[in-house]
This record gives sequence, structure tokens and C-alpha cells, in this order.
Amino acid sequence: MQTSSTSSDTRPILVTGATGKTGSRIAARLRAMGVPVRAGSRSASPAFDWEAPATWRAALQGTRAVYVCYQPDLAVPAALATVTAFFTLARELGVNKLVLLSGRGEREAEQAEDALRASGVDWTIIRAAWFAQNFSEGLMLEPLLEGELALPVAGVREPFIDVEDIAEIAVAALTTERHRHQLYEVTGPRSMSFAEAVQEIAQASGQPMRYTTVPNEAYRAALAAAQTPPEVTGLVMYLFETLLDGRNERLTDGVQRALGRPARDFSDFARQAAAAGAWKARLAA
Repeated sequence: MQTSSTSSDTRPILVTGATGKTGSRIAARLRAMGVPVRAGSRSASPAFDWEAPATWRAALQGTRAVYVCYQPDLAVPAALATVTAFFTLARELGVNKLVLLSGRGEREAEQAEDALRASGVDWTIIRAAWFAQNFSEGLMLEPLLEGELALPVAGVREPFIDVEDIAEIAVAALTTERHRHQLYEVTGPRSMSFAEAVQEIAQASGQPMRYTTVPNEAYRAALAAAQTPPEVTGLVMYLFETLLDGRNERLTDGVQRALGRPARDFSDFARQAAAAGAWKARLAA
């Protein structure tokens, strides 16, 4: 078992995005270990907001390490300047370590990684693409609850990564020295199409579901009809139109290198999420 190299350090760890898919799991794991956690969110005290730099200092003050999950995505135009300024302030305030959640296949994310390496703070980078949990907690949940997921993606395959793997790596990086200056590009153990993923979810949940490919503009119109904010629509369309071109189909050994075990398989995620009732409420109503 790994032991914390900073076990005598009682300063808290700041977890940005503490209410999100990765941050909530990381914060829960740290608290279970008895590690003091400072939640980085707009509803926390002190509040933290990526769009309000005046909130950063109070959130960072007195912390020993930070999990950096930039919202909405490192691909947006303002991201690089924002996280670079955040890294600089973290160093000024004596933060020992920064663990960055980065985007796989994103040039903009790689620029943020370079800024982190140049910051002068010890770092670890976790580079990931599509989460398995996007089907159970994110944008794709509502359509699945209605029985049909329609996306502008045809046969491209994606090695969906389980967020639990990301959380486990992040916690190890935040609390031990073994992951210092390591970049872990993480994937699941197999690539699969979105249609195959939906089929596995249907089998695991016992609910009728289907996947449909739609044109880009039809999907954009559907987002607009659902009153999706324009900035969210733009980001979602960028992800579908740019990143899902096959560039991320390749499997990596990031989870194995970081944790000494294989990555969790999508089928395990689907069974566990189904058992927890992820896809029951709307279909059972």
C-alpha cells in the first residue's frame, strides 16, 4: 500500500470542480483517507469560480496541493490564459503540487500541459477523453432515459475511460510522490462505438435503448431546441466535429502504469451504474 509522503502535512488539498464527475469522487476518496479537503466550487466557502479570478486566492491560501479541473473545457479560447494565471498564483502561495485533468487529442489542452510544466510547481497530468460516466451522469443521460441516443457520430470508436480510474490516479498523485512529473494518458481497455456502448447499457439495465446517427446540423438544432446555452452548444459541437475523427481510438497503458492494474472495462461500469439505478427513473415512470 502506498503511504503519503506528506502525512504530517495537515494543510488541505483543494479540489476544483468538486461537484463534478471527477472532483466529487476525488474529494470523497480523500476524505475517506482522513485528508483535509477544500472544495473548489461556486457554492463552497470560500467560493471558487474559474471565471472570477478574485476568488482564487482565498481558495488556494494555505493549501498543499490542488486538483485542477478547468470548466467547461481546456479547449475553450480563454482556458490557456486562465489556467496559466492560476498556476502562477498557486506557486506564489506555496502550493506544493498540481494535478491537472487534461484533454486527449486537444491541441489547446497540450498547451495547458506545457504551461503547467513551466510553472515551477511539481505536477502530474492525467490526459483523458470521453468518460464512461457521460452516459450515466452527463449530457447523454436524458436521451437514454427516453430510450434513444442520437448523436452526430457514426462508426468512430472510443476507449471510454471510467471516472473511478481517473479519481484513483488523482488521489495517488495528490498524496504520494511516486507520480511526480508523470503524464498518464488514460483509456479504457477496449475501443467501442457509441452504438455498441448503448447496446451494452441496454443489456445491463434491461431497458430498451437504441442509438441513432444524425447530421451535425440536426444535432445542433436539437441542442438549440433544448435551450442549451450557446457556449455549451459550441463546445459540444467542437468535441463531436473535431475530436471524434478517430484520433483517440488508440488504447494506452496509462491506468496500468499509474495503478499497476488494468483499466476498468465499460461493461463493469454499465453493470454497476445499472445496479445503482442510473437508467431506471424515467423509463420506469
